[in-house]
Amino acid sequence: MLRALTNLHTRPLRVYAPLVPRHRRLESQSTGNQLTSRRQDAAAADQPVLIEDPFTQSTLFTLDFFKRLAKFSLIGVFALGITGWTVFEGLHMWVENVELACDQDSEVRRWEWDHEAEKWSGGDGGGTDPALGFKGRHAVRSAWIAENWGTGSGAIISRSNTLSGRGSQGTGSLNVVEARLEVSQNFMALAISITEGKLSSGKLRPQTMGELLARHASILERMGTRDALLQARSRYERVWAGLPAKGADAARVASKLGDLDYRLGDFEGALGWWARTINLTQGTQQANLFVPELTQTIPSSPCAQRTLASTLISLSAYYSTSGYLKQAQHVQESGLDLLRSIPSPSRISTASPPQALHSLFLLHRSSLLSIHLAEVLYALRTAPEQSIQWLSRAAESSERVALALAGLLFTHPDAPGSTIPHPPASEVSLVPVYAKSNAMRKPAKSLLRDARRTAAEAWNLMGILEEGEKDGVERALECYERALGWAGVAADRSGGIGEPGESTPEAEWKVLWNNYVRVREATRKQTAKKTEP
Repeated sequence: MLRALTNLHTRPLRVYAPLVPRHRRLESQSTGNQLTSRRQDAAAADQPVLIEDPFTQSTLFTLDFFKRLAKFSLIGVFALGITGWTVFEGLHMWVENVELACDQDSEVRRWEWDHEAEKWSGGDGGGTDPALGFKGRHAVRSAWIAENWGTGSGAIISRSNTLSGRGSQGTGSLNVVEARLEVSQNFMALAISITEGKLSSGKLRPQTMGELLARHASILERMGTRDALLQARSRYERVWAGLPAKGADAARVASKLGDLDYRLGDFEGALGWWARTINLTQGTQQANLFVPELTQTIPSSPCAQRTLASTLISLSAYYSTSGYLKQAQHVQESGLDLLRSIPSPSRISTASPPQALHSLFLLHRSSLLSIHLAEVLYALRTAPEQSIQWLSRAAESSERVALALAGLLFTHPDAPGSTIPHPPASEVSLVPVYAKSNAMRKPAKSLLRDARRTAAEAWNLMGILEEGEKDGVERALECYERALGWAGVAADRSGGIGEPGESTPEAEWKVLWNNYVRVREATRKQTAKKTEP
């Protein structure tokens, strides 16, 4: 019985809470909530209380604003600095690798236009000399940028920053110079100073100093002030001292020194340098350097031919303006014979661009000699017809040069194949084949400008001579009209007054315009008299 009772399964005893009515439970929960709330209020009362008024909130907001402003400003300044530096260096790299690149065209080298190309210390490889260092190379490039791209203003009035050389008056007067040239020569002076400090290192190219001195002298020469010309002469003399006394480079430097001495009033020095140029280009030896002797020997080098032609122009101008008319006539006639004997292509259109530019250069120099000869013959009291003949040749040659460089036909476009000349083209730009060449761009651009001015001068002088002839007023008017066409633009300003072209100085334009107006009025009066009953 007992065993049976112990084997029975037992269950755990569950104890249930006593039943409480609903309203009693609600009262208990309410009382617990009240006690919890009282404890929290007591704890909060024991903690410190932060009082935030409007002034505190405004101060915190302002500090946060300026903190963010400073942060974003620093980020902006940093970004602008990086961008500016990238643009600055990118610009210099463009100048180094594109603008100062050497022309590799074989025809350009054959006709030696690369010899006359501007070298900025990089030599035949172009660019700048790496041995100049960061500051020196940037100074050279900055000089190129200022000279070719300008500085934003046309001209400034300032005391010359150039050093006074021998013969300087030292007056300290104000000079009007182009801002781009002033800035460019300052950078070149800095580059030369840096180069002089690096000569002892032995890392510079042997030609670097001479190339920088030549570039600085060229800029000073274009500035035109007396102090600038004196310093340019000093620079070229240093270049001459570093060159062997032979070759086309020495001849060009000698010609430059002669032109500078002439502008500075040192005529004996000018004759001596021009005589050296003739010796170097023709391979002759002259005992008396103050009386240059010209032979009919044609220089074998194209660069030497161009240098000799330019020297003949300078020598002719000196004799013509100094009263040595017979010597001037001899130089002009001998020079024209020599230039005509130099082989030239039968047609400019069939020649390569470098060869065509070489031929056009010599043709233009012959037109200048023709104008000089016409003036000298008139001064020697020869018949005006001879001077008119030489002026007509000069005008025709100059017009052919200008039209060829502009890519225009020599005859009138409305009458192809006729003998009617092409109308003046004073605004047509240079053909792209020359404009895109680093070696030929500047010589071709200068030649186009000079050819237009030479054509205008030749027609103007013809008009003056025709005006003095009997019944030559109408022919004179035609000459003046053509001169104005080459010197000015077709469009007239208010009042019927023409405008000078970009390359025509205002003084020259006024002379041409006054001659034209005078003869135009005289022609109208003659026409009015003929029509009177």
